[in-house]
Amino acid sequence: MIAIFLSRDYDIVIPEGRGYVMTGTQELHGTQVAKRDKIIKTMSYYLSFIALGFVIGVIGPTLPGLAENTGTRFKQISYLFTTHSFGYLAGSLLCGHLFDRVKGHPLIGAALVIMTVVMLLVPVMSVLWVLVGILFVIGMAEAAIDVGGNTLLVWLHGEKVGPFMNGLHFFFGLGALIAPMVVAKVMVASGGFTRAYWILAGAMFPLSILFFRLRSPKIRLSQNEHAIGEDRVLVVFLSLFFFLHVGAEISYGSWIYSFAVSLNIAGKAGAAYLTSAYWGALTLGRMFSVLIAIRLKPKTMIIIDLAGCITTAAFLLLWPHSRYVVWGGTALMGLSIASLFPTTINYAERNMDITGRVTSWFLVGGGVGGMFFPWFVGQRFESSGPIFMPILIAIIFITGLSLMAGAFYYTSRHKKSKIYG
Repeated sequence: MIAIFLSRDYDIVIPEGRGYVMTGTQELHGTQVAKRDKIIKTMSYYLSFIALGFVIGVIGPTLPGLAENTGTRFKQISYLFTTHSFGYLAGSLLCGHLFDRVKGHPLIGAALVIMTVVMLLVPVMSVLWVLVGILFVIGMAEAAIDVGGNTLLVWLHGEKVGPFMNGLHFFFGLGALIAPMVVAKVMVASGGFTRAYWILAGAMFPLSILFFRLRSPKIRLSQNEHAIGEDRVLVVFLSLFFFLHVGAEISYGSWIYSFAVSLNIAGKAGAAYLTSAYWGALTLGRMFSVLIAIRLKPKTMIIIDLAGCITTAAFLLLWPHSRYVVWGGTALMGLSIASLFPTTINYAERNMDITGRVTSWFLVGGGVGGMFFPWFVGQRFESSGPIFMPILIAIIFITGLSLMAGAFYYTSRHKKSKIYG
């Protein structure tokens, strides 16, 4: 709401050759206005990522309820993850080109309107394939916000984007933390989850108005028209890494609820709070990573994060029935995985020109991972047992560590024009 107030009273236009502008009834120095402009836009992107976190965080705790609404089992309801992520994938490919060609803020505003409407519909759908179609649409809208937020923030802050990027994804974690807590409170109060979706939808709509009023950052295309071709190997390395770690992040957040309930570690409300603990730890980790990113190189942060994720998966495999291990491991997983996404973007920015198209390829990788791995867990959850989830998580992060080792080797040998992370 502060950002909306500021955007209304401070319509920022800096005339050429002048050191001040009129803002309402005040005259502000040009540099102060530019700084205020950055603050407002940065906070707007942060708020949009809270909304993004709402959607990701609400699906897991309500999955059994959605299965009950549609009369399906986990094997069938897991197709929601597939279509949701397929919509995200399609939206990422489309929006990567759009943000390089048209103003970004109206695109984000429209996506928020779509997300609001769809969130109102999800809990009242009783036909699986209708619900599948709705999740496809919301996936496309999420992609617009994700591509837009990551790309526009880089354009806004340039080489200084590191801490701001970690901050952006901190707010995503905040939204994903809040959503399961809302679900838990609503379930305790009413026994259902419909109102949880409606409450979260109501929080999204005012933000769309803000984006329709804010001026978009100037489009920044690659200074070298062949940059993407020259960096094709690095783009592939990082896209595959996004495929793995985003798939693991979404899989854990989506299935830890069912994991805990199936092993009698927690009841329904307790498992919802466990899901919230995961997203809460992820949020806390991203808050700390804002400061850590100032001191540590992206490469170092990535290695530390992956080591923590692998350690957590090992704990869950050794003591899957221990309530303390599951709760502690869930917190450690959230803390460890927290900064992987923004730090990888930061690492990429240091080694190539970031455009909407480059960002979209990274998010396509993440979208495919978010589509495949949660679905795969659903296909094996009942037949192989809940323990299949931490087994898969361990395999993913060991593979991811090997993949990033290849990326580090490539940049150290083939990149000469920039300072590397």
